[in-house]
Amino acid sequence: MQFRLAILTLILLCVSPVWAVETKDIKFPIKNAEPVTFSHEIHLKKYNNNCKVCHNAIFNLKERRHFTMAEMEKTKSCGACHTGVKAFSVADSKSCSRCHKGAPRSVDYKVKNAGDVTFNHTAHVAKMNGDCHGCHNAKVITGKDGRVTMAEMEKGKTCGACHNDKKAFTVVGNCGRCHKGMKTHDIVFKPKGISEVVFSHDFHVANFACKNCHTKYFPFRADQGRATMADMGKGLSCGACHNGKDAFSAVGDCNRCHKGFKPGVVIFKTSIGEAKFSHQVHLDMYKCQDCHTKLFPYRIDSKHMTMHDMENGKSCGACHNGKDAFTAAGDCEKCHTK
Repeated sequence: MQFRLAILTLILLCVSPVWAVETKDIKFPIKNAEPVTFSHEIHLKKYNNNCKVCHNAIFNLKERRHFTMAEMEKTKSCGACHTGVKAFSVADSKSCSRCHKGAPRSVDYKVKNAGDVTFNHTAHVAKMNGDCHGCHNAKVITGKDGRVTMAEMEKGKTCGACHNDKKAFTVVGNCGRCHKGMKTHDIVFKPKGISEVVFSHDFHVANFACKNCHTKYFPFRADQGRATMADMGKGLSCGACHNGKDAFSAVGDCNRCHKGFKPGVVIFKTSIGEAKFSHQVHLDMYKCQDCHTKLFPYRIDSKHMTMHDMENGKSCGACHNGKDAFTAAGDCEKCHTK
C-alpha cells in the first residue's frame, strides 16, 4: 500500500509542473496598448477544471491565431462565451477595461510627403465618454482594414465616420489639423513632346483651401492618371478652375504653364509629298486656343483628316476656306512640297 502511494505521489510530482505550464496566464500583445492577460486559473475555476469547454471547441491549439474584436463579436474566440449571457459582452464599452488594462497609447501614422499624423487615443476616449465601441464596432474600425485613402475617409470610412463636418471637423478641411508640420511642395509634370509644367502648391494654398481641390478634383496620391488638355478643356483636373472665368483658361496661352515652350514645325507625310505646318506663322496671328482643342487635340497621334474632310470645314479647312485664309482645295503646292 505504501509503495502504491509513493508511486502515485511521484506521478503527481511529475505531472504538476506540466499542469502549471499549461495553465499559466497568457499575455496577448496589443499594438498601441497594454497586453491582454488571459487567466487560466479564473476560467478553470469557473468550469470545474474542464479544459474541454474551450479546447479545442473554441481554441484550437494546433491552429493558434489572434482574433479581432469584430470576430469576437460574431462569437469567435472569447466571444463564444462573452456575449452578455454567460459572461460580460466583448461588445460592451463599459467592459473594455476588464480585459484591456491601462490607458491606450497614441497611434503614429507615417504619411509620405504629407507630414506624420498622430491619433490621440486619450483625447478621443474622453470625447466619446469612454465608449470604445463607438469606433471599434466592426464598422468604423474593423481591425482588418489597412490604410485607407483620404477619398475613402470622405465616404465615411475610419476617421471620416465622425470627421464629416457634423460630429467633428471634416477630413477635407485644413490638412494641418492632423498632418502636423506638413509642407506642400511643387509638383513637376513632364509631358511628352512639350516643356515641363511646375504646379506651385504654395501659390494655390495662399488663395484656396486644400478642400477646394482635394479630393473633388485631385486624389491625394502621386500615381493618379494624367488628364489630357482635352480633358481640361471639358472642366476636368486643372480645367475645373482654369476655365477662362475663375482663372485663365487651361487651353489658352500654353506658355502660362509650359514655360519656355516653343512649338515646332509639324510634318505630315502624304502620298503627294510632305505638308509642313508652322506653329510660329500661325501664332503670329492666332492664339493656341483658337485651334486647340476645338479643331486639334493636343496629341501627335490624333486622327489625320483627308482633303475631302478639309473641304467640308474640318481640321485645317475650318480656317482655310477661301475666306479666312486660302482654301485647302486650292493650290496644293502651298502646303505640299516634293
